Amino acid sequence: MADHVPVRTYDPAEVNLAVGGVIITGVAEGSWITVSRAEDNFTTYTGAKGETAIAESNNRTGTVSVTLENTSPSATYLYNLSKRKGNRALVDVSVIDANEEGGIRWSAPEGRVKRPPDFEASNTITTREFEIFVADLDYDVNL
Repeated sequence: MADHVPVRTYDPAEVNLAVGGVIITGVAEGSWITVSRAEDNFTTYTGAKGETAIAESNNRTGTVSVTLENTSPSATYLYNLSKRKGNRALVDVSVIDANEEGGIRWSAPEGRVKRPPDFEASNTITTREFEIFVADLDYDVNL
């Protein structure tokens, strides 16, 4: 008899994005959120004789991209944030995946919507992708 392999589950409803304390709703089907750091954690250098050095990166900036349905009630909120300037435009951003397997929380105390998304009209539901620049992007795993 083969060893028992446990069944794991994933529930997309356990993944939430909060921007300025507001939970974003009306997300598109499929892959609706992406979190990425601007740079790798380090760069390497190898000299002609094979000696290698590593330079640590202190760039902790990144981007949170969220794709919403054009009917999303959160689209208006994010459009309005994209119009703000200066310190009024900065909001906290957090992405929480509370699934039992592989839970992770990405967070940044200061984020800013880069620009309004491209507009498209159709005879079906379309999507809008908002990009949020974040400073000091950090993460915790296994919540």
